[in-house]
Amino acid sequence: MTTVLIAAVLVGCLGHLAGAARLRGRGDSWPRSRDVAFCAGGLVMIAALGAPRATDWPPFTGHMAGHLGSGMAAPLLVALGRPVTLALRTLPPAPRRQLLALTRSRPAGALAWPPVAALVNVGGLWLLYRAPVPPYIHHGPLLHAHLFASGALFTFAVLALDPVRHRAGFPLRAVTLVAASAAHAVLAKSLYAAGPPGTAYGSADLRVASQVMYYGGDVIEVALAFALVGEWYRAGGRALGRARAPRPPVPPGDRRGFRAP
Repeated sequence: MTTVLIAAVLVGCLGHLAGAARLRGRGDSWPRSRDVAFCAGGLVMIAALGAPRATDWPPFTGHMAGHLGSGMAAPLLVALGRPVTLALRTLPPAPRRQLLALTRSRPAGALAWPPVAALVNVGGLWLLYRAPVPPYIHHGPLLHAHLFASGALFTFAVLALDPVRHRAGFPLRAVTLVAASAAHAVLAKSLYAAGPPGTAYGSADLRVASQVMYYGGDVIEVALAFALVGEWYRAGGRALGRARAPRPPVPPGDRRGFRAP
């Protein structure tokens, strides 16, 4: 299964690069920084899938490093690559209409509402680490796929760089990010004292893993906050530019509150 997921990641990166090349080939603009971000997210995902087994880290510490990579860092980098926007600009008409209908559907809009996305993401983590789930759930490639999917949903909802049904306002997205970060930090602190139910990780392993989750999560969440603030700043600049744009003169006799002398 790990091989299948790594192959899927590589195919996604190649597809992104091919789509970007197609755009540039027809004269459209597409920043190369988005390609770098998307492919970097793919590399982080591959590292998260393979690194814990290729190192001498204690089991829960290795798991937590993978959690940060597949559930937080990779989704942020992939979102900065704007894959949905790229797909909408490069797909043939029929698949493009289907994808656009999906992004504008009610279920997609509900899932992409920041509080719901945060509940799915952070709530899933609390269930994973605090509910009595089978211990084997904490390992394996399917866990990384779940972490990436829930992390991507949350990151896409907070940044809202790609088309969505109704883009939430910046204040709601900022408050959601702060609340989700706090819940993530509390969960990390709780793991310092006691591991997930039904597991027998050593105390030293738990302490290191919880610190990896706490401090590593802080770094990625700060990066996400900077990305959100940057988008907020650019949106404000665009709105200010539109407000300052010169308006066309109103012809004499126009009925919109003006009369010819």
